[in-house]
Amino acid sequence: MSAQSAPASGRRPVEMSWFSALCDDDYEFLGAPDPELASSWEHCRNIVLTADRYGYDNVLLPSGYQLGIDNTAFAAGMAPLTEQIRLLLAVRMGELVVPQVARQMATLDQMLGGRLTINIISSDIPGETLESEPRYRRSTEIMYALRELLDGRGVSYEGEFLDLEIEPPRIRTVSGRSPLFYFGGLSPAARDCAAAAADVFLTWPNTTDKVLEVKADMDERAAAYGRSLRYGWRSHVIVRETEEEARIAAARLLSKLDDETGDAIRKKSLDSASAGVAAQTALRDESDDDGYVERHLWTGVGRARSGAGAAIVGDPDQVRGKIEELIDAGIDAFILSGYPHAAECDLFARHVLPHIDHGRLEVEPSPIAAPS
Repeated sequence: MSAQSAPASGRRPVEMSWFSALCDDDYEFLGAPDPELASSWEHCRNIVLTADRYGYDNVLLPSGYQLGIDNTAFAAGMAPLTEQIRLLLAVRMGELVVPQVARQMATLDQMLGGRLTINIISSDIPGETLESEPRYRRSTEIMYALRELLDGRGVSYEGEFLDLEIEPPRIRTVSGRSPLFYFGGLSPAARDCAAAAADVFLTWPNTTDKVLEVKADMDERAAAYGRSLRYGWRSHVIVRETEEEARIAAARLLSKLDDETGDAIRKKSLDSASAGVAAQTALRDESDDDGYVERHLWTGVGRARSGAGAAIVGDPDQVRGKIEELIDAGIDAFILSGYPHAAECDLFARHVLPHIDHGRLEVEPSPIAAPS
């Protein structure tokens, strides 16, 4: 099938983003580390520059402790090297004191000329373990204070986890407003945190009916706070000129993986026991013998990866068709990746990206009320 059609008319533009493998998550064969693809300044820089050159709207910079390089230092280094792409920086709630985080984010946004967005992370910090509910209550408090400071307001707040009295900061973002908060999590506590304080709720791959169920629940939760959310989809993609070639590429990706190695890779992640990861496991359990839960949704990636564990697989029209199905379901932002990341970034950019109406996701953030 051909991808020589124009962008579909009548659909709203969506944000099309890529992923830079800062956390040692790049392979030619899953489970078979390649020194040439290990996280490094040069390798991850080249992925971002490829995405910037092709006109992607944003790029996710993940955060890890044992895995790969530091994402905040990396973002600062990329600021003068990139031209139009936004950086979606993963920021772990509770890792640093809130005024320092606000100062870092405002400084980065200035360096980027207003191109910073923030991916809120609520996983445990090494040396501590919190149950899901208090961990997300902590994140809600921090997100409130961070939004206040990034919007140029002082904070006077005493909560369960945060006790902060501070004047408005002098250092501000380019717009004078906080960057958007992207957030993912499926547990009841995570959903409530997102409803109270996020701007863009990210879903990991699932069947479209399940995506619609989550969206309906989140719409209701956000409305209870007097807020609204936009929605994003985080998955992998494998696009080739024909469906057969795409399926062969998917099978090749797993050709050197054994179950023991895959289990060890998944358990390295701090979110390996989360509700979202459990949902990805359930999705794999529902798939056929080749790992397909739908004709163009393949769960094989999750055999060697915690987190987003499925890929859209097909020829250019089929991949675009799946993306358009998700747009029609209410998805506004797509964060895609593939293996190896720079090579798949190139393939998706040549075969699919020009045929999707896309641009930066512009959202007027809903206010965040002080948690009671």
